Amino acid sequence: MRVAVLSPVAWRTPPRHYGPWEQVASNIAEGMVKKGAEVTLFATGDSITAGQLQSICEAGYEEDRSQDAKVLECLHISNLMEQADRFNIIHNNFDFLPLTYSGLINTPVITTIHGFSSQRIIPVYKKYNATSHYVSISNADRSTDLNYLATVYNGLDVRDFNYIQTAEDYLLYFGRIHHDKGTAEAIDIARKSGKKLLIAGIIQDANYYRERVEPFIDNEQIVYVGHAGPEERQKLLGNASALLHPINFNEPFGMSVAESMLCGTPVIAFNKGSMPELIKHQETGYLVNTVDEAVECVAQLPKINRQECHDWAVSKFSSDKMVDDYYELYRKILEQ
Repeated sequence: MRVAVLSPVAWRTPPRHYGPWEQVASNIAEGMVKKGAEVTLFATGDSITAGQLQSICEAGYEEDRSQDAKVLECLHISNLMEQADRFNIIHNNFDFLPLTYSGLINTPVITTIHGFSSQRIIPVYKKYNATSHYVSISNADRSTDLNYLATVYNGLDVRDFNYIQTAEDYLLYFGRIHHDKGTAEAIDIARKSGKKLLIAGIIQDANYYRERVEPFIDNEQIVYVGHAGPEERQKLLGNASALLHPINFNEPFGMSVAESMLCGTPVIAFNKGSMPELIKHQETGYLVNTVDEAVECVAQLPKINRQECHDWAVSKFSSDKMVDDYYELYRKILEQ
């Protein structure tokens, strides 16, 4: 089977720190190589893969800001589509733009919808409803206007996350610093519960950071450690008593939630979006609706079995399971 995996070109695939779509695309590509598929990864030139790599730029536009994002995206997508007949199947991890080529090629395209940036992009998906194959990353993140082939949860390489039985006495916020992700609410939870909070992630909204986060950073109780690479991520997640995930939007998946539980660390999350699918309430963490409810759950953390957190995450969110699920979808599409 000859498979083309289309990744975004914002960050390297796999990412050095932030880049959830790139991480999933990498895990799919590497998993398919292990299954014996002939894989070509379309990504930035500095990307790493055991398959073949094709690129139209050396670095992503978020890492080299001298580049124009739209120009790179057009060159990147067209590079794949102009050689589409080389492949049995194209796996699109790059949102809706590649769909506009799908009617011009014979190779089937399977698209993982990693979330809707806006309801305004749905008309593009609707146009190709009858001829495309859509996969959602959670049941919560589905549009009633679209036809779906399946839901496949994002999968992580479990070897990248060591299970840690005994936690240290701190809470962790891990994610981009933005209102949507609830950094300020995480600070409120930590302060009201009297716990130390480590904050790790890129500053996506500078004004939000300056007004809602920075004034509370005292480097004692509230500490900002910057963005964390894979090795530091493992230590931060694994040693935390809990991950705080008080999101203010309907999150399609939440990679840090799965990563945390793989380490054995429970998650306290606002009950929005896909969180009820990722977290077993009172077993691998807590689903809450307010800061005060979250504070109450901090005191209940000793009741959570960290081994159960790890086992649950391995059973649901491993890259092996994700790749197996996608491989079966590839076969189903090619048999039609």
